[in-house]
Amino acid sequence: MRKPLIVAALALLAATEVAQAHTLVATSNIIVRAFGRSIDFTSDTTTSVRDSKVVMAAKEDAASYVASAGDYRGVQLEAAFHTLRAHLPEARSASDQQLAEAILSL
Repeated sequence: MRKPLIVAALALLAATEVAQAHTLVATSNIIVRAFGRSIDFTSDTTTSVRDSKVVMAAKEDAASYVASAGDYRGVQLEAAFHTLRAHLPEARSASDQQLAEAILSL
């Protein structure tokens, strides 16, 4: 009698975790796309971020930063954060995580 109840509870727990993971991924994608649109809009009126060698050189560091949940902070990524925040007003209020994800999306 207890075994089916335990199995049902574990299944419900697993389904909840999957739903939360999908929500996190969806939210992250929305933020990255919105920030990417901001970068694209600003790029049209000023210097293109995609053409910035400093930002593009930081892609590997950005991937390591995201994969390590912020524990890894390479010098190229720090330079890219500085460049983005210096040239884009939208980037000044963005978190390092958001900027790293935006760099990865370029």
